[in-house]
Amino acid sequence: MYTDKEILIQLGRNIKAERVRRGYTQEYFAEKIGFTREYISRIERGQENMSIIKINNLANILETNITDLLKF
Repeated sequence: MYTDKEILIQLGRNIKAERVRRGYTQEYFAEKIGFTREYISRIERGQENMSIIKINNLANILETNITDLLKF
């Protein structure tokens, strides 16, 4: 069982890993998804609790499955 914080941190790590794998900077990724760079940074540090819809949108932009972002 995971704590809420552990889930957010791992989700952020997974998103960052996919972003880096694609060669996207935080700035480019933020622009592509319509978020600020600061918001992307907070997501990657596990400081944002996003809706499943936003997580799915991130997965689509990263051209990956949502399940890949939700692996723990």
